[in-house]
Amino acid sequence: MKKTILALSALLLVNCIPVFAAPLNDLTTGQTAIGVDSDTFYLEHKLTNNFTLGYQDVDRGRYGSSDDIYGQFQMTNELRGIIGNRDFGSDSSVYLGLGLNGPLSPNATGYASFVASDNFKELQAGANFNIARNVDLNVNYHSFMPDAGSNENGVGVGATLKF
Repeated sequence: MKKTILALSALLLVNCIPVFAAPLNDLTTGQTAIGVDSDTFYLEHKLTNNFTLGYQDVDRGRYGSSDDIYGQFQMTNELRGIIGNRDFGSDSSVYLGLGLNGPLSPNATGYASFVASDNFKELQAGANFNIARNVDLNVNYHSFMPDAGSNENGVGVGATLKF
């Protein structure tokens, strides 16, 4: 049932409007995750049972580099609220969003996230595959839709180290 809800939610998000470059990671309180993706570096730390603080740097190609400071609020085991600030160098935007995640198999977790600001919308859907005790492989589809300019869509592959 949870897999069906996750798949339907991801499909709905994809059809709404084009994420959040960092994947949704399952961390325990006090745990840190550091990761790289195709064009992203991120660092997250779960400060409390319900709050994770993160930083990410994304190379957006023609849109340049952006830096995010964000927080994820764990509302349920599967649902997170996201708030952040994206700095584009000459401009910055506060954004809000939601993330949804759930198990796909004993060693894989699927997720979808959607964030939006007054300057952009972003969607990501993917899966984290546990390949070692503290290492995940991430495969994702992401879509960045700026209000001014062309959409940027693609598939990404990355890795996360948790400690």
